[in-house]
Amino acid sequence: MKSLIIGIAGGSASGKTTVTNKILEHIDETRVVVIQHDSYYKDISEFDGIAPESINFDHPNSLDTNLLVEHIEHLRERRAVEQPMYSFTTLRRLKETRRVEPKDIIIVDGILIFVEKKLRDLMDIKIFVDTDADERLIRRIRRDILERGRSIESVMNQYMDTVKPMHLEFVEPSKHWADVIIPRGAENVVAVDMVVTKIESLMSEL
Repeated sequence: MKSLIIGIAGGSASGKTTVTNKILEHIDETRVVVIQHDSYYKDISEFDGIAPESINFDHPNSLDTNLLVEHIEHLRERRAVEQPMYSFTTLRRLKETRRVEPKDIIIVDGILIFVEKKLRDLMDIKIFVDTDADERLIRRIRRDILERGRSIESVMNQYMDTVKPMHLEFVEPSKHWADVIIPRGAENVVAVDMVVTKIESLMSEL
């Protein structure tokens, strides 16, 4: 049997990971593997010497989505893959990779996963986490400063230069492809419970 593919998209810092964790609280985690699109960022060396501050990391071209598609296809066919590991501090892929074993359920998390047709066509359920823009910005500032060693000035400049424009151009329109839209993220218990019920129903068929 092929694996069940679930995509969870939404704007930067919308709470996709929190929603994923809420779902995992209600299903058998041993049957699930989570893959983040962020792991597939291209190494800084692939940008032909362009200065990091000039690279649009919020554009689909900054990610190796073709490799992610290949890996999802392999996992769906029950073949293990070597997922890249990316450092947001050095903007480089690590030499080490993460071996991902196939599971009954594959959850794919990322802001741009519904943009590429060949990727979204692999998904059995597409979920969009819809969170207020101000709240997403506050979360992003906190995350990038505390976890990624960024200055508040660099975070704000990136937000205005690329994050917000790319959200409006790519992320927000991709909501059209979602099967389920979850306003307010993980705090929307009713919506999360409905998603869990659907997943459990599909899991019983695997």
